[in-house]
Amino acid sequence: MAMSSPFLSRPSAIPSSLRILKSNPALGCCAAARPPSSGASLGAKADLLALIADQERGLRTQSDPRKRAEIVAAVEALGALGRGQVTTGSSLSGTWRMLWTTEKEQLFIIKNAPLFGTRTGDVLQVIDVEKRSLNNVITFPPSGVFFVRSSIDAAPPQRVNFR
Repeated sequence: MAMSSPFLSRPSAIPSSLRILKSNPALGCCAAARPPSSGASLGAKADLLALIADQERGLRTQSDPRKRAEIVAAVEALGALGRGQVTTGSSLSGTWRMLWTTEKEQLFIIKNAPLFGTRTGDVLQVIDVEKRSLNNVITFPPSGVFFVRSSIDAAPPQRVNFR
């Protein structure tokens, strides 16, 4: 199974509050990294945003292994800058917009929405650490939605296991 690597951000503040969620399907868990707001991490965030800007949430990356490797390396570099940070607390709770992913099921839905006479709107994750819930939401304007509910367990300092 391929590594799934969604790149998420709060919809209202993309550059200043980025999150990376890297899942390891073999372990069934996610590691969240929230780098400190240093010059290095801000530069790494900007580099990553530039790399994914034209990738249509990951659709183009599927057919470009070189670009995918470049993006994954940038994700890992940004994650390394956040090593030692606690990222499983209440600040993880919120609604996050998916900007890029390698997750095949999400990409399939995004790619094939026009076959059903619609287009993909926002792709979101709604995380509530206290209630131990994670909801994946794909919107189809004007009123359609695809919703998958799961539960999570925080495994501090930087892991969130999901079922």
